[in-house]
Amino acid sequence: MNLTPGFFISIILEYWYFIPVIVLILFFRTPFFKGFIGEVIINITTALFLDKNRYHLIKNVTLPTEDGTTQIDHIIVSEYGIFVVETKNMKGWIFGSEKQKMWTQSIFKHKIKFQNPLHQNYKHIKTLERVLNIGQDKFFSVIVFVGDATFKTQMPSNVNYPRGYLDYIKSKKDVLLLKEEVKEVIQKIEMGRFEKTYKTHREHVRHVKTIIAKKQNEKACPKCGNGMILKTVKKGVNTGKFFWGCSRFPKCRETTNILTEKP
Repeated sequence: MNLTPGFFISIILEYWYFIPVIVLILFFRTPFFKGFIGEVIINITTALFLDKNRYHLIKNVTLPTEDGTTQIDHIIVSEYGIFVVETKNMKGWIFGSEKQKMWTQSIFKHKIKFQNPLHQNYKHIKTLERVLNIGQDKFFSVIVFVGDATFKTQMPSNVNYPRGYLDYIKSKKDVLLLKEEVKEVIQKIEMGRFEKTYKTHREHVRHVKTIIAKKQNEKACPKCGNGMILKTVKKGVNTGKFFWGCSRFPKCRETTNILTEKP
């Protein structure tokens, strides 16, 4: 078979209609799309089951922090308090407790560690406290798992599925904010947030990856922000010595200098 450039071009021209399908399949599997679906589910359930005159939804808020930025999926402002909502679009079994730094996602025999969303949301609330100059007693942390996820450990009442999170919000009956204060909170959030652009999102994602790497006692990649893995040189004059290489290799080939001894 003559594998010339012309041969590949003819194949592409003959089966071009498969290309959009492949692109769509790959897109549907990206974290961006999963996050988008999670946001859509929360938007729909909130619009259908929460009174718009009492509960005001603010979506995808990126705020400045002392060390970078923090991104909040949803903020629901009402006279019953400020509900800070973190969504997780995940499948499989979910293991975790309120005080654990990392939770576990189990899919068959594969286990993946991820940041405790309650801890993640705590930073969101502390940022909002500073921006709004309002006490912590006015805030409620809410974690919503969308997708085909099943809790395998006992979760707090504020960690739930889409329907359960609505019940949690509606369970709060005490008036904590006056109507004028609700309007002021909404205005301050809108004025203090970063503009909703791809650049803002990209810079925030890099910042988050760096934080996660530090929590896992890993060295953060200076190029992409993912964790660095300690590796051993297998060839050449430095065989047996150590170096740090990006965990996203070969997509990211960032490395550090050769180390004589293991740190």
